[in-house]
Amino acid sequence: MSDSAFPAPPQISVFTAHFVPAAEPSDALVVVLHGLGDSMEGFFWLPGTLGLPGVNYLLVNAPNPYVIGYAWYDIENPAPGVLQGRELIGKLFDELERQGWESRNVLLFGFSQGCVMSIDFALRHPEPLAGIVGISGYALLDEYTESEIQPQAREQAWLITHGHHDPLLPLYRTRNMMDQLRQWGIPIEWHDYPKEHTIDMEEELPLLRNWIGGRFGSQQG
Repeated sequence: MSDSAFPAPPQISVFTAHFVPAAEPSDALVVVLHGLGDSMEGFFWLPGTLGLPGVNYLLVNAPNPYVIGYAWYDIENPAPGVLQGRELIGKLFDELERQGWESRNVLLFGFSQGCVMSIDFALRHPEPLAGIVGISGYALLDEYTESEIQPQAREQAWLITHGHHDPLLPLYRTRNMMDQLRQWGIPIEWHDYPKEHTIDMEEELPLLRNWIGGRFGSQQG
């Protein structure tokens, strides 16, 4: 495929965003959603550390200012922010689609609150994604969630990881939520590590590299 057949760098209006192009022409894209009080800058290290030359990255700031960073939602009253974030991520995917970045080639990568938003959106998005990676987060589930799940969500590739020693989000809470999603037919691949609220560089990072690379086939590097 010629270089001209690949999408141009995305022009994003719904978020403040930073695009990291692949080292070689590619239509594979990872959209990175950060956690509470962080920003897209907190994940500037990720593309180089993963070392996947055939993968593009789009890092975005959550919409709501929070102390020194940004938040997707208020932890005391999450519903308004989650609904806002769901709508904005939908608009982001619409913009990407119009510019040639097809949903099936886009992987959602979320940490903490970004994990929550990745799960929330991917359950309801009608188009298939390249995959969903959720790290050190959880899922917001209520009596309506199961009825809102789109058929494609049960065919997706899902990777969820968590830490045994997470001081902010207890392991059992997240694991129970993932078990509930499995009961609803979501094929969660689950891994836990002896880590806190972070990404483990020794064991978890190689899993992320191999899993994300595998979702994009020959573009994994």
